[in-house]
Amino acid sequence: MFYIDPLYLILAAPGLILGLWAQWRVKSTFRRYGEIGTSRGLSGAEIAASILQVKGIHDVRIEPVEGFLSDHYDPGHKTLRLSPDVYHGRSISAAGVAAHEVGHAIQHAERYAFLGMRSALVPAMSFASPLAVPIIIGGFLLSSFVGTGVGQLVTLAGLGLFAVVVLFQLVTLPVEFDASRRALAAIQGGGLLHGREVDGAKDVLSAAAWTYVAAAVSAVLTLLYFLIRSGLLGGSRRD
Repeated sequence: MFYIDPLYLILAAPGLILGLWAQWRVKSTFRRYGEIGTSRGLSGAEIAASILQVKGIHDVRIEPVEGFLSDHYDPGHKTLRLSPDVYHGRSISAAGVAAHEVGHAIQHAERYAFLGMRSALVPAMSFASPLAVPIIIGGFLLSSFVGTGVGQLVTLAGLGLFAVVVLFQLVTLPVEFDASRRALAAIQGGGLLHGREVDGAKDVLSAAAWTYVAAAVSAVLTLLYFLIRSGLLGGSRRD
């Protein structure tokens, strides 16, 4: 039989529930407004190009990418990649998501500090993410079967790696919120959406923001669990 730590369930449950709710909300909100066209009838790619032109950004490419809501801005290649539903779509959802990703391009052009910080953390995050938890668990096992000294060193190394993951998730929050703020300002200021269309775009961007909040909450609570079980917080070591 598998043992499930009740403390882990207590700490993981909020992040898990919030994450599932956020995923459901972003998909349902995108689909709902994805069925409502905009008065100007512009595609997501056209909206992105329009905002970039107004902002005087002429070195960013816009290209389609496969996948559902796989939209992202690649600062390394200065490329805006939009999923098929957004690139070709002429809906409120497509407009909101496209504008949000352009928000990142604007951040890049204006040297937004948190975007630079997140970009700098990407290599460390890519290294730390798959290794942190296995190393922490390995440290717990070594403490039980070999000795606390070696086990604690391995656990500390794993916790350090996981702290990088948490930091990345926390830095992501202001980056995403700011991109959405810039997106709404651009689509309103440029007359790309009107009236209730703007409200719909706000709903889409708000739903998307919750996925980042959920990821951050989950990462912080998981780190809290490992700190408690390692004995570094609360003075209670894992049995």
